[in-house]
Amino acid sequence: MNAFWWSLVAAGIWGVVPLIEKLGLAGTVAPTTGVLARSLGVMIGMTVWCVAGSTWKTLGTISLRSFALLALGGFLASVVAQMAFYRALKTGHISYVTPIAGAYPLVAALLGWLVLQEPLSAARLCGIVLIVLGVWCLGR
Repeated sequence: MNAFWWSLVAAGIWGVVPLIEKLGLAGTVAPTTGVLARSLGVMIGMTVWCVAGSTWKTLGTISLRSFALLALGGFLASVVAQMAFYRALKTGHISYVTPIAGAYPLVAALLGWLVLQEPLSAARLCGIVLIVLGVWCLGR
């Protein structure tokens, strides 16, 4: 599979997960407790995955810089942003919260263009404009 199809698989999974998480946050479950439970799921899943695939051995092959950047990304996405998302999901409608939180490709596209000097084609610019319009419509 190429990047397009892998991206669709990820989008499909990420599209189902907020529903599961919204149901999991029902009742008196605090967002902090929800992030902890989610993180334990990640830890268990990665432990099984790595033991089954012997991935542990490859961890020592990456540079300290790469490890630090990946660990920082994990902390920001899986703790800080997840906490903000759960707080929004706990009190808001999934059909409102998820598209707005899911507008992160806008930030990534702009940073890719500004920081990584990636080309900004007409198609990408059109996508960015549509994301902005979508978030604006939901925020009204």
